[in-house]
This record gives sequence, C-alpha cells and structure tokens, in this order.
Amino acid sequence: MLDILLLGATGYTGRLITRYLAAHPQRGTFTFGIAARSEQKFKTLRDELGDALLHVPTFVVDVANFDDIERAVQQARVVINAVGPYWRWGTSVVRACVRHGRHYVDLTGEAPWVREVISEFDYVAAKAGSVIVPCAGLDSVPSDLLVYVASKTLKSFAGPQTAIDTSTSAWKLSSSGISGGTFSSILSILEDIPRHKAREATHDFALSPIKGVPSPRPRTFYALSVDPPLRGVLYLMSVVNRQVVQRSWGLFELAGRSPELVFPPGSFGPQDVSGLSYGPAFKYDEFMVLPSMLHAVFVVFFLATVALAMATFPPARWLARQLMPQSGEGPNDLDLETGSVHITNITTSAPAANGRTVTVRTTFKGKGDPGYLLSSVMISEAALALVQDKNLLPPFGKRGGVLTPMTAFGDILIQRLNACGRISIESEVVPVEGGRMKAL
Repeated sequence: MLDILLLGATGYTGRLITRYLAAHPQRGTFTFGIAARSEQKFKTLRDELGDALLHVPTFVVDVANFDDIERAVQQARVVINAVGPYWRWGTSVVRACVRHGRHYVDLTGEAPWVREVISEFDYVAAKAGSVIVPCAGLDSVPSDLLVYVASKTLKSFAGPQTAIDTSTSAWKLSSSGISGGTFSSILSILEDIPRHKAREATHDFALSPIKGVPSPRPRTFYALSVDPPLRGVLYLMSVVNRQVVQRSWGLFELAGRSPELVFPPGSFGPQDVSGLSYGPAFKYDEFMVLPSMLHAVFVVFFLATVALAMATFPPARWLARQLMPQSGEGPNDLDLETGSVHITNITTSAPAANGRTVTVRTTFKGKGDPGYLLSSVMISEAALALVQDKNLLPPFGKRGGVLTPMTAFGDILIQRLNACGRISIESEVVPVEGGRMKAL
C-alpha cells in the first residue's frame, strides 16, 4: 500500500505538490502515487520531472466516477485532494476515505462545503479513525497556526490557565497571480452553492461544535497598534480562516470542558486536552496590510466593484472566463519564487485577577508565492505528518474526525514547516508602553 495518493496531480497546484514530494529530503522514507483523469495528462508531468517520477505509480481517476475514486483511495493511507471546486467534486472523495478508514487533506477555501462535510462525515470519520482535514493550505494553515502558537506562548509565560481575549492577524502578501483552478472555485461559490448555504457559512462559529463570543464585525479599514502601525483592509479569505480558527477553538474548548463527549473512554487523560483551550472569551480577527490609506481606498473600491459585478451580472462572469487563466494554468516558476507572505499576529490575554494582561507577537514568514508554492508545502507536510508522525499527533489527530490543521497536527506540523526551508514561525511576549508595543 502507498503512503500518499495525490488526486489532481496534473493540475496547476497538483504539479507543485508532485514536485515537492518528489524532491523531499525524506523521499526515501515514504511512497506516493499520482492520479489524473487520463493517461495523456501524465505526459507533461513526466517530461517535467523525468527520473523523479520513475518509480511513482500513476492512476487514471475520474472524480465524477465514484467507483474510480474508491479503487484509488484504497491504494493509500493518506489522500491529498487537489481537485476543485470542492463543492462539485470533493464530497465523493471524502466519502470514500471515510468508508475505507483513510486519511484526507485538501486545499479548499469553500466554507459552505466544509460545513456540509462536517455535518455528514465528522461522526463516522471519528468512529473509523479517519482524519479529514480540509483547508490545509494558505487557507487556513497560517491563521490557525498563529493562534495556536500564540496561546502556547501565553500559557508558557503566564501559566497553563491563561486564556485569550483577542487575537488579530495582519497579512502582508506578495502574490504572482491566480490559477485557473482558483478561479473555477470562485465561480463555483457564485454559481453552484445555494445562497442560503453560503450565508450560513459566514456566521460566527458556523463550523464549530459550540458557540462562543462573536468576533469583531468586519470593517472596511483596519489598524493594529504595533510599532510601526499596520493598516489595511478586509482580507477576502478571512471568512473561511475565521471559521477554521473558531472550529479549533470549539473543539479545544469542548475537549477541555467535557473530554468524555469528545474522546473514547480511557483514551486520553484530562492533562492531554485541558491545556489546549483558548478560553471562553476568545475572539479572532484578521486583515490585509496595505502600504497607504490611498492604496486601501482604491483596493476596497476595486474589490467591491468586481464582487458586485461577478455576483449579479452574468456577462461579467462570461468575460472573466475569457480573460482569466484556464484549468491547469497559473504563475510561472520565476513568479512563484518572487512571492512571499509575512503575517503578524497580536494576541492579548484575558485580564488576570490583578487586572494585568499579557501580549504576544507571533509571526509567520514564507518565501515563495503563498497561494500556490507555499500551499503545496503546507499540504504536503500535513500529509507526511499523517504518514510519519501518526503516533506523535495530538489527541484529535489520533482520534479522527473532520478536523482543522492545528487540532489534527498541532506541534508536529509547526516543526515540519519550520524545517522545510521556506517558512519560519516565531513567537514571543512583548512589552507594552502607552498602549503601543515596543519595537522588538
């Protein structure tokens, strides 16, 4: 049996994942196979990677054919699904993985689809010991990871019972463009997903097993009082990122309050889950950093105009289909290398008995296009964690279910990302003077 099977290996992001796995420093310690819709689609990939694919099995899989999916899924322990839009093609892959006790990771940013997957598969996946982790790329590993790391830093400094009050992530992105697959997923959200389901997925805690304190309402303009200050606008992916972070909060909180409801009797002691909670007052927000207020005003106007046209004017979607990259297309290798991401998260503790609070600055820095090159790194390392580090995973990762990156992988994924050579994650307590943090 293979360790990993990649569905959609010949798509744009699928090719990046294939390249990353084929050249991985631990390549000799795991096996993987690749799947695509036809044998012809493997030719370009073989021409590109040559001997690196010499001993990599290939599978012809039509994701519209459930029998094809079932046969392929049974060949591997972990399935990486790079075939979107997930609302259209993802459910049958998850169903096959759960049915056969396989693990699963994907790159979706489609919160309505994730909500459907949780409703249909969370219970049976946990019973089968199948770990199902949607949103294991740029959406939404960094957001989930930053809060998790900040919470650990707070607790190590101020004590294990320290709770979070607010956590805010400021995203500074340098990206090289959009792929045909991403554009297709955007169209799917506009055309395929029922409006009421799309609205429901934007509500606070739509993916969480329990409700908490609502996050701050979305704003047009944002500012974070650091030195120097960070200012920007609403980050479009904050909708799904916030939902994933809130699901992590809900799973950790429920496990801390009532572990017997979450884990099989005797499987984990209270000490295994009690220290993971972010606390009952936890609130999360994020925004995209821009260089100036004028830039921010222009971006808001542009995005609002495009979103309105795409949502309400079908000819605008037709025109976009002609202008945007087609399936399998995306930024070239040079552009991929010039991209970057730098996220600053500021997390503040709930007031202690003496009224004092603690503030933590946590950063996530990545070299390479964040949406494609770095996403291929994140999802590959998540899959490898399930293959090589299964016994070291946190309690949820050992149990199974529809999970988030941090509930499934925790410290293991952080260690893997810090070791990959493209991503660095740092966290420290910072002093505050006059309402503003000191420069580090």
